Amino acid sequence: MSSQEIPDENLSIAQDTAHGAVEVADNPFADPGLPAHKPRIQDIDERAAKRSERTVALLFTLSMLATIGFIASYVVFPVDKIVYIWPFGHVSVLNFSLGLTLGVALFAIGAGAVHWARTLMSDVEVADDRHPIEAEPEVKAKVLADFADGARESALGRRKLIRNTMFGALALVPLSGVMLLRDLGPLPEKKLRKSLWAQGKQLINMNTNEPLRPEDVAVGSLTFAMPEGLTEDAEDFNNQIAKAALMIVRIRPEDIKDKREREWAHDGIVAFSKICTHVGCPISLYEQQTHHVLCPCHQSTFDLSDGARVIFGPAGHALPQLRIGVNSEGNLEALGDFEEPVGPAFWERG
Repeated sequence: MSSQEIPDENLSIAQDTAHGAVEVADNPFADPGLPAHKPRIQDIDERAAKRSERTVALLFTLSMLATIGFIASYVVFPVDKIVYIWPFGHVSVLNFSLGLTLGVALFAIGAGAVHWARTLMSDVEVADDRHPIEAEPEVKAKVLADFADGARESALGRRKLIRNTMFGALALVPLSGVMLLRDLGPLPEKKLRKSLWAQGKQLINMNTNEPLRPEDVAVGSLTFAMPEGLTEDAEDFNNQIAKAALMIVRIRPEDIKDKREREWAHDGIVAFSKICTHVGCPISLYEQQTHHVLCPCHQSTFDLSDGARVIFGPAGHALPQLRIGVNSEGNLEALGDFEEPVGPAFWERG
C-alpha cells in the first residue's frame, strides 16, 4: 500500500512512531517514563477496600493477643515443665510458648503492614528530581557563628572547673544503667566451676538408672552416666546435668597413652565430661578403633586414649576427666569433682 492510500490521520501516527523509534535508537538511554498506573480492585471497589481493612485489623488484633499470651506465659508456665509436642518431641513448655507467641506477634504485625501497604496505601509512582541536601552558604555561616557565640557565652573555655566537673558527671551517670544489669540474674559465683560429682558419688547409668559396675562396661563400649541422687524430675536437672554428664569408655590399659588418665581410670575404664569444650554440645559419637569421640555440632574430635586432647576442630582444650574407683559394693564411684570447669571457657575463668 502506498502512502497516498493511507488516511491522513493514520499517516501522521505512523510518521510519529517512526520518528520516535529513530530517537530511541539514537539514544538507548532515553528516559522511557513511568508506566501507566493500573488501579487495584480496592481503588475502585469500596467493599474490597473494607475487606482489606478488616484483614489488616484482624492481623494487628492477633498480634495483640499473641503479645498478651507471651506475657501470660511467664506467669502460667513453670520453668522446669517439660511436655511432648509433636513433631518437636519433649520440649520446655515455657520456651515453646514464649517462642510461639512472640513469633506470631511479630509475624502478624509484619503481615498486616505488608497487606496494608499493598492494598490500601497509594501505589502511584512519583518521580522527583534530586536537589542539594546541604544548607546554603549563608545558613551554614550563621549556624557556625551562633555556635561560636554560644560557646563564648557559656564560658566553658574560661571556667575549667565547671567544664571538667560536667564532663565527669556525664561520664559517670551511664554507670547507673550498668548497675541495673545486676538484676538480670544472680551472679554465677563458683557455680560454673563445680558440679555434683564428689567423693563417694556413685556413677548411675542414664539408660537404666542403676549403679554402674566395672563388668557392665565392655571394651570399646560407650556408656553415659550421671551422679547418684540426681533424677530427671529434679527442678534443676537441666542445669546440673549440663555440668555433670559423663562418658564412660573402657580401653585396654596398654592403649592408654596419658599417664594421669591411666592413674585416674579403673582397670581401663575412663570417665570424661560429655560436654564439648567448644560451645557445650553433648558428645555422643565414639570410634572404638581409634578411641576418638566426635562432637556432632562442629566436628571437634578428642582422643580418649590420650587425655581427651583435641586433635581436630575448634574446641579450645581437652575434655575434663573424672577420677573414679570402686566402692565396697563393687560399684563405680567418683573420687572427687572435675579439677577444671566443664564445657567451653567462660568469662569468670581465671
